[in-house]
Amino acid sequence: MRVAGLGSQRGVTAAEVIAAVEAALPAAGGPLDALAVLPAKASEPGIAEAARRLRLPLVITEAATETRLASHSDASIAATGAGSASEAAALGAAGPSARLLGPRIVTGRVTCAIATTGEAS
Repeated sequence: MRVAGLGSQRGVTAAEVIAAVEAALPAAGGPLDALAVLPAKASEPGIAEAARRLRLPLVITEAATETRLASHSDASIAATGAGSASEAAALGAAGPSARLLGPRIVTGRVTCAIATTGEAS
């Protein structure tokens, strides 16, 4: 299972979200199974629309523990309570044994991180 976790500023468009997902896709090593966000981002229309356009389920998940995150952003902590909303969402949705497939990608006003439950390559 491969999950793209998302973080964003308020009011992002579906096009901005899709651009971030596409920029992060090389790290995925295969197709995505879902997009994921933390509860603080669940009401963003641009994220929901991007999930519809990409034909992926949008999972709203609790954050993974901070010790599992590779990045830290004061802005993310202020907005979502997690040092990296995208990494926390990806890991939270992919499960307790998930791992990040690379660093989060920042594209404009959106961050995207990919996590997998699959075996190490």
